[in-house]
Formats: sequence, structure tokens, C-alpha cells
Amino acid sequence: MKIWGYWATLGWAVLAFFFGQIVALAATVLLLGMDLSTIGAMEFDGTVVTLLVVIANPLTIAVLVVAIWIARAPPVDYLALTWPTARYIAIGLIGLAVLIVGSDALLYVSGYPVVTPFQVQSYTSAAAEGSLVGLWIGTVILAPAGEEAVYRGFLFRGWARSDRMAWPAIILISLLWAVPHLQYDWTGILLIFVVGLFLGWMRWRSGSTLLTFLLHALFNVESTLETVAYLHLSK
Repeated sequence: MKIWGYWATLGWAVLAFFFGQIVALAATVLLLGMDLSTIGAMEFDGTVVTLLVVIANPLTIAVLVVAIWIARAPPVDYLALTWPTARYIAIGLIGLAVLIVGSDALLYVSGYPVVTPFQVQSYTSAAAEGSLVGLWIGTVILAPAGEEAVYRGFLFRGWARSDRMAWPAIILISLLWAVPHLQYDWTGILLIFVVGLFLGWMRWRSGSTLLTFLLHALFNVESTLETVAYLHLSK
């Protein structure tokens, strides 16, 4: 199977990401009938977030598939879309639970909010605007699918070419994954980086991006349920 080189892998990933984001932003502007500055001021709005996520991620995946086809490689194999063994599913679920409990406890005792303002505002506005189902679909399915295809799928395939290169690739990919999450403060970005290290390790050991998608989706489910619980208890 032909694999794109290091720089070509980065180039395709950047192209896929920005193509999805730019088209999604343009489509959101047209669909909501607002100008770009107004959309920019509504970055925490649930409907805006939903549209951006739902539109951008399928387009991002489509660009990656085109890149893989150009390389004349099977997309399923290239992106490691194989079902993991029961052993690694169990390891992943236990590891995710430990990570969630540990991070929440650390945030709580340190005085940082477990539920961020972005989560609260996007969820409450989506509920008020009737886009809550779309937000759930985007958060739990489409965002994990797009991000795992880019980071633990395409970038990992291009950069982790041997066991010796696995951890340098995992660290760099986790940084690239965490930095764009500017809707969070530094503690949120740091947590995403740590989660990225865990997902990267699971991708390496299991050989399955489907597993990292499952874990990523469950992580987002748990975060959303925490938001729901927070809103319920704060009434």
C-alpha cells in the first residue's frame, strides 16, 4: 500500500481541514442569512456550532478519501477502519473511564469548571433554537468521525511508519488536534491533548481507528451528559 510522505500527509490533512471549515462557514452564512462578522460573534451559538460541525466533517473526510484514491490505496486499510479485538475494547473503555474520572476530579479540586462556558452556551442555545438533535449528532458522531479520520487515521498512517516513530507521531498529532480547540481555555486544551495521547496510544496498539472513534464518541457523550446534569442542577 502506497503511503503519502511526511510533508504530503500534512499537506493533505491541512487541505482537508480548511476545505471543510471554509465551505461549512460559507454555507452557514448563506443558510442563516447573516454576514461573516455576525457569525463570528456567535461562535458559542448552538445552531452555528451544529451547522459548522455537520457540514465540515463529511467534507473533510471526502478530501482524505480523494487523497487516498490518488495514492491508489484502499481507504478502509489506509484509515485503519478495522474492528478491534475485545481485549482492546476493554482496555480502551477502562482507560477512558479512568481518564474521565481523574480529569474531572483534578479540575474540581483545582477550582476549574468541569463544564465549560462553551458547553453550557452551545447546549442551551441549541435547545432554545430547536437544533438540539443536530448538536447531539454533530457532537457524538460527525465530529469524532471527522477528527479521527484526520488525526488517528490519515496523519497516523503517514507519520507512524515504525514502532520507533509511533510516540513522536502520537505526541505531534495530539498537539495538532488540541490546538484548534480554541473554544476552551488552556485547561481544556491541555485535557484534549492528554486525551489525544490516549487515543493515539490506543490506535497504535489496537491498529484500529474504529476503536478511537468509539472512545472519542463516548468521551463526547459523557461531556454532553455532564452539561445536561450541570444545567439541571443549576436550576
